[in-house]
Amino acid sequence: MAALTVRIDDHPPRRAALSIARRLERCVGRRGRATLALSGGSTAPPMIADLVERHPAVDWSRVEVWQVDERVAPDGHPDRNANALDGFPARVHLMPVTAADLDAAAAEYAAGLPGRFDVVHLGLGPDGHTASWPPGDPIVGLPPDRLVGLSRPYQGRVRMSLLPAPVNAARGRVLLTVGGDRADALAAWVERRPFAGDLPIGRVRRGNTIVVIDAAAAARLETW
Repeated sequence: MAALTVRIDDHPPRRAALSIARRLERCVGRRGRATLALSGGSTAPPMIADLVERHPAVDWSRVEVWQVDERVAPDGHPDRNANALDGFPARVHLMPVTAADLDAAAAEYAAGLPGRFDVVHLGLGPDGHTASWPPGDPIVGLPPDRLVGLSRPYQGRVRMSLLPAPVNAARGRVLLTVGGDRADALAAWVERRPFAGDLPIGRVRRGNTIVVIDAAAAARLETW
């Protein structure tokens, strides 16, 4: 298994988009198709825009996209991660967070996932959350055969999210985060510090993962 790679860059969203595009191109070249899961968060929209605008070599007609996480909110609401995927040139599978029965909707979404993602994009919050796995939330402790789950209300919203199993089964992961408020959580996970296991990011497999950060997020790293 490939080791964890850390890239410190002046333009992290652009660099993350490049890493994702290269993986998608290789997958399409080998198998004629590729699968991608995209997270929400503040760094996702510029990365997604860059992915589309700067990488015309990706044959988007052969790429399918799923959401890593989504807030339970009405269609078009500013809280929705889906807004960043409006007009995305690939086939996009949005999480059904407006359904009357969210548990049934999560199970239905799980049934439509690919057997294995080619690339999963993740973010990282100051409290160590990723993929809408809030600290202390039972969502990360759901049975390993569960693929999609619902969090408790977090920052005002229930979240639907991929669970650790499909995230960790992916052929590769690209984690993008910026800012000094992420530095402690990032360093704990990257450098396997003792309290890393208490953070949601501690559930993410490090191998075959590219971490793209700015200098501020890298401030607590000692070995990179």
